[in-house]
Amino acid sequence: MSYSTSGIDHFGLTVKDLTASSNFFINCLGFEKVGERPEYPAVFVADSAVMITLWQAKDDAETLDFDRQHHVGLHHLAFRVQNHEQLDQLFAKIKNWQAIKIEFAPENLGTTEARHFMIYEPSGNRIEFISRNA
Repeated sequence: MSYSTSGIDHFGLTVKDLTASSNFFINCLGFEKVGERPEYPAVFVADSAVMITLWQAKDDAETLDFDRQHHVGLHHLAFRVQNHEQLDQLFAKIKNWQAIKIEFAPENLGTTEARHFMIYEPSGNRIEFISRNA
């Protein structure tokens, strides 16, 4: 018997500030809060395509920011946006959101017609937003 996967069910992100990160996903990106586990603590958010578990990191001196060039782990998340106009509208909303670091504004992806931008959400996780359709 052969087995295969059929897409992503959910993924989990460790965050420094559960309140700020869940607020960003819910109030800026429009995700819905679909659950929580206060004893972890964790908040579960979802859009129409994927669920994300946001886990609170322990607040101690050992917490390190992820360095995509030196640490093994999730390099970034990439969310698809329907078209270039919506990508630009989303960037306009995100760029003024509290505690967001912009890596770069919307630009073409190499020599393709795709456009994208990268940010760091309030806890420092790197997120790409990409549109492949004009």
